[in-house]
This record gives sequence, C-alpha cells and structure tokens, in this order.
Amino acid sequence: MRPAWRVADVRAAEEALMARLPEGTLMQRAAAGLARRCALILEQVYGAHVTLLIGAGNNGGDALYAGAILARRGAAVTAVVLDPAKVHREGLTALTQAGGRAQDQPPRTIDLVVDGIVGIGAKGGLRSGAATTLHRTLERRGRHGQRPTMVAVDVPSGVDVDTGDVPGKAVRADVTVTFGCLKPAHVVGPAAPLAGEVELVDIGLRPWLRADPAVLVPDRADIAQALPKHRPTDEKYTRGVVGIATGSMTYPGAAIMSTAGALAGPTGMVRYAGTAREYVVQAHPSVIATDRITDAGRVQAWVVGSGLGTDETAATAVRTVLATSLPVVLDADALNLLVGGTMADLMRGRSAPMVLTPHDREFARLAGEEPGNDRVGAAQKLAAHTNAVVLLKGDRTIVATPSGTAYANPTGSAALATGGTGDVLAGLLGSLLAGGLRPEVAAVTAAYLHGLAGREAARHGPVTAPDVADALRPVIEHLTR
Repeated sequence: MRPAWRVADVRAAEEALMARLPEGTLMQRAAAGLARRCALILEQVYGAHVTLLIGAGNNGGDALYAGAILARRGAAVTAVVLDPAKVHREGLTALTQAGGRAQDQPPRTIDLVVDGIVGIGAKGGLRSGAATTLHRTLERRGRHGQRPTMVAVDVPSGVDVDTGDVPGKAVRADVTVTFGCLKPAHVVGPAAPLAGEVELVDIGLRPWLRADPAVLVPDRADIAQALPKHRPTDEKYTRGVVGIATGSMTYPGAAIMSTAGALAGPTGMVRYAGTAREYVVQAHPSVIATDRITDAGRVQAWVVGSGLGTDETAATAVRTVLATSLPVVLDADALNLLVGGTMADLMRGRSAPMVLTPHDREFARLAGEEPGNDRVGAAQKLAAHTNAVVLLKGDRTIVATPSGTAYANPTGSAALATGGTGDVLAGLLGSLLAGGLRPEVAAVTAAYLHGLAGREAARHGPVTAPDVADALRPVIEHLTR
C-alpha cells in the first residue's frame, strides 16, 4: 500500500528532520529531484525555455533552486514572480547567478512551466492575480508550437491538500513532483486528476512520519496478494458459496448483474434467492436459485439490495440477511431501507462484518448530509456510526473502516458511470467476502478490480454493465498470472 499523510504530520516530520540537518538541506534535496524530473521531460535541456511561476515561501524556493540547476545546464529559465516582497530571496539569487532572469510577465516562448505558486500550507483556490498569470502562461507555446508541459511542485497550486477538494481555480499539472511522501490531494477527490503523473522524491522524511497515514492506496501487487489462492484440493464448497438476494420482478436486471459479478469472483458456487429467480437461471445456468432466502441453503456471505425495491417483501429480505451470523454486503435498496432506523437494533447486534456500498445520494440519505469536500472523513464518520465498512463510490472510491483506516481506489473510471455497474461491484464484493477476505480487504479488492474492468471494457467502445462483468474474468486472470 502507498500511504499519504496530512499536512500537519508532514510539517512535524519536516521540523524533526531539519533539526538534524544543515540549514537548507531539505530544500536542496527537493530542488535536485524536481530539476531531474524536468530535465527528463525536456530530454534536451540546453536551449529549452523554462518558466517558473513563483509565489511566496518554500514552494517557490524549491522551484527557484531547481531553475538554477536547469539554467546551469543551458536552459533559458525565467521566473515570473507573483509577489516580489515575499519571494524566496536566496533561491532567486541562486537563479540569477546561474543565468536565469526574473520578470512579472511570462515570456513569449515556453516549453515547460514549473508551478511554484503555493505549497502544502495554502488554503483556498488561486488568487485572482495568480490565476490571471497562469492563464497567460498557458496561452504561450513552445519552440515547436506545442503546449507547455506543466510540472507542479509538491501539489498543484489551488487544491486542498488534506481533503483533495478543489475550492476554486487550480493548476492542472501533467506531472507533480512531491517530496518525502504522498499527500491526500494526490490520491483522493477532484484534486487527484489535477496532479497528473505523481513522482515521489525521497528526501529522507519517511522515518520521521510518526502519525498514521491519512489514506492508503493499493497497487497491483497488493490486490494480487489479496485474492484467494485456490488449492489443488479445493472443490466448490471449500472455495466458498455466496448468496445473492437482489433484484425483483420489476428490476430483474439487477439480479442478473449482481450474480454476474459474483460469478466472476473467487467462490465456487453462487446461490440466488428472490423473485427474479427465473431470469437469473436463464442468464446464468450454473446458479442454484430459490424464491426465498430461508430456502437458499448454506452460504458464507450475503449480498442484498440491488433492485430489491423498498416494500415489505424487500424489508423482510434485508432483515432476514441481517439476522444471520454471516458477512453481508448492503447495496442500493438495502441502504434505503436502513434510513428509517427500523433495522438499527439488528445492525447493532451483529458481530459479523457488514459492508455498505453507497453512492453520494444514498450516503446523504444514510448520514443525513452530503459527503461534502472531505470524502475520506465522511466515509470514516459513517463507518464508525454504523460499525460497518463503508465503500463510498466515486471516481476515487473510498473504503473506510469503523476503526478509522481509509483506502482510496486508484483505478476508477468515468466509464463506470452507467446503470448496473454498481450491481456488478456488489456481487463481486460478496464473492470475495465468501472467499474468506476480511471486509475492508474485500472492499478494496473489489473496487480495484471493478475499476480495471471498467477501463478494459472502455477500450472497446461505450460501456454497459454486462461489458464490465465480462471484463472482470480476463482482468483477474491477468492480475494473478
């Protein structure tokens, strides 16, 4: 897992480290890493036109020292200083001594822009003067008529570092070079795509980060490791059996899609219980189907809710599942049935895991408020309140545990914003739970695989839920190969 830390924790670590180093060492390390990445982007540094957008403080200092390194290698480096009274004086001196220059407007030709406007301590979007200068800079073109490459220093200026919110105008970077550790804005919220490709430069900070990370980000190796491994002696029951209580005569597609997601997972058998039984068997002949949950037979986990409706029959199905001692995925209509509080006693009395999978509107009904700007904090709060793992769907899906641990999924895709894909996710998640994964691991794994399947399906044109379900098998096979 890749961890990301909040600003206060980064600041505390920086102070502890700087107390043991000669003055300016951390800035020089950061500048060297920044200059190295800029040089790689330019390929030919000599003769390249580099513009530094310089605000106040150390973020501008990092950019100025990096600019000095590039100037010594023959680049034409111009610092556009937004506030001369607050510029990092030593950095500006280093730049001019290396052959760079400072001015208040961007030059006519720009191959690469370094965003050193504000750093991790800033709040709010870009001020009007900075936004105007940024706009003028982005109107320029490089020596060959190309759009300038934008490199952000630590984080794109204008984003909320701790939440990933974008409260106003902000920089959209092609590359962000960050120092010491990732920050939440790199991996969550609308700020994450503004960071572009994120490169982490080691400046010796990691041993001094004493607090727990704000959020963890899984990678392919984490997911491959988490997936259940089938033994030569396994058969369908030892691989796990998942129960699916979804869909209805009104919404049979939800039952078909959630079952398809479950079939793509690691379990050896899928049992369906509900009024869409005939539709499910027609679409998936291998499924064992009954009309009622009580007749389904033994399972290791339940998925309930998608397309179930909110009438008394649906409420009975949810209560029946919650009354078991099995892990449960509560999705869609099951979440709506929780809103009135009539099932609160059943939920409080459970010792088995629960995973709630709301999108934003369902979250608002459950929590009584929108997720807001801090999606990680909102998911953590709901997880603690319900004593359940919460999978808050979105471009960067958040998984939060009742103990406060949070994960951000990096594989989200706009292609998944279509009807029925959430049903596929719920079924897959139930299969992973039945396969023996801990609820938070199952949720993180399901979100990651679901995102990859959405991307794979999008390669072939407009995406539907069946496309995502079909893509899950090759995605999982490729991941575990």
